[in-house]
Amino acid sequence: MDSMTTNDIQEIVENDRAHVWHHLIQHKPFETIDPRIIVEGKGNRVWDQKGKEHLDAVSGGVWTVNVGYGRERIADAVRDQLVKMNYFAQTAGSIPGSIFSKMLTDKMPGLSRVYYANSGSEANEKAFKMVRQISHNKHGGKKYKILYRERDYHGTTIAALSAGGQDERNAQYGPFTPGFVRVPHCLEYRSQDGSVGEEYGAKAAQAIEDVIIAEGAETIGALCLEPITAGGGIIVPPKGYWERVQELCKKYDILLHIDEVVCGLGRTGTWFGYQQFGVQPDIVTMAKGVASGYAAISCCVTTNAVFEQFKDDTDKLSYFRDISTFGGCTAGPAAAIENMKIIEEEDLLGNSVAMGEHLMGRLSEMMEKHAWIGDIRGKGLFAGVELVKDRDTKEPIDEKHAMAIVADCMAQGVIIGATNRSLPGYNNTLLFAPALIATKDDLDQVTDAVDQAIGRVLG
Repeated sequence: MDSMTTNDIQEIVENDRAHVWHHLIQHKPFETIDPRIIVEGKGNRVWDQKGKEHLDAVSGGVWTVNVGYGRERIADAVRDQLVKMNYFAQTAGSIPGSIFSKMLTDKMPGLSRVYYANSGSEANEKAFKMVRQISHNKHGGKKYKILYRERDYHGTTIAALSAGGQDERNAQYGPFTPGFVRVPHCLEYRSQDGSVGEEYGAKAAQAIEDVIIAEGAETIGALCLEPITAGGGIIVPPKGYWERVQELCKKYDILLHIDEVVCGLGRTGTWFGYQQFGVQPDIVTMAKGVASGYAAISCCVTTNAVFEQFKDDTDKLSYFRDISTFGGCTAGPAAAIENMKIIEEEDLLGNSVAMGEHLMGRLSEMMEKHAWIGDIRGKGLFAGVELVKDRDTKEPIDEKHAMAIVADCMAQGVIIGATNRSLPGYNNTLLFAPALIATKDDLDQVTDAVDQAIGRVLG
């Protein structure tokens, strides 16, 4: 950045405007305003092409950079590995792939096999394919359905969108893959019948059983859930919910697939979100924080019992006939090894817990000040603030006002998120997921900015 001239920067902006198709945004405004280019990052902060500093409270915009920016040891590990051996198809193994698989499964008692891919969407696709193939090999193709939950999100491919509980993200991309069946959300703040606490937890789980019975348990192969719903509004399931979900899966011989793409690798204060609730999944998928964005990697991790179902050598089609091209790239596991070491050495799980408590404390103070705040929720460095027009009616604020708050924070040099263009009528939750290295000063700056933005936008 320091060596680039104004003309250099403007050329980059114009090239971007003319040729880059950005993710998740409308490009029409770029006809009159410059696209934002992020040119440098250090710790919890990034700088744009104009040299403006921003405190990043969403870990790279999509909850990825768990250990923060500028980690030279990760970059060095990737560089050294790529020079030695950059790639070979995952039909063969690699040294970093072998090492990381052991490191990872050591953190996941009861799970033992790691399938490497390169994105969360792809990891979930692998899981869906495993379930479908088990259905064919063990159940005559009948136990093929996959249940998913309203407001949960599992990726951008057509099959992942088929399991997508956010209708505005799904809009215009159908028809979808058959065999995916929705179950109700478990957001206590918007309880379907007004029940709360353990009573709501039991009823939310019962709603899943109602779907199982209606569809026929003999047709259902898996239940796919986020441990804590992320982009759907930071939904921490009510007490007793997860225990009952586990019981249902065992009762009806349904594989429990937990999507840890966002919650994994320390976000909630444990290695994985499901570990907050004492459940034992059959399949766990992850991406994002696995290497903190220093290299592309995702993992579909299974129990040995799942793995063993693909070892019948009497049938030439019984093995898992799948490949991820860049699952064979060694950069991902090389980065993941150093990423995990950093989390351990710096006790970032402990920091997530301690700083998460500080963040929730600051948000609670803000809630006392602003009647616009209807609910705050989260765990670890993962929090949501739901904004309403009236606390009694819980009527959501308009999405444009939530996005105006995000824009105001951006103008103050603080990047936060919001549930925009995802949930019809309920794009009203502000989202926070700073890197696990966050300090009290960082979180105070974030909450001060939000406090001021709410005051300016909503009064």
